[in-house]
Amino acid sequence: MPKRQSKQIRMRYQTMPQSEVPQGRHGKHKPVISVILDDLNRLKDGAALKVPLSELREGKAKVRSALNRAARKAGRTVVTASDSEFLYIWNANHAPKEQKL
Repeated sequence: MPKRQSKQIRMRYQTMPQSEVPQGRHGKHKPVISVILDDLNRLKDGAALKVPLSELREGKAKVRSALNRAARKAGRTVVTASDSEFLYIWNANHAPKEQKL
């Protein structure tokens, strides 16, 4: 029997060495999250950051999610609250104590 010539199917995508593949993820929220985490590192006990919602291009919910992922990855816990104009953020271990009335 004669040997069949196998057709080589052309790859659809480009290839590159695996060693050159970028490692780590730098999402679109990285700049604002980095600034927030840096400010949280310098935050005094009993204080909270007050971030204007108008500065959060992607919206409050997406930034809050990205912040929680980054904080968890760093082994820390942050607390957030918001109103119609601001996102408030503080370190969980430095949460303001409730006042008794």
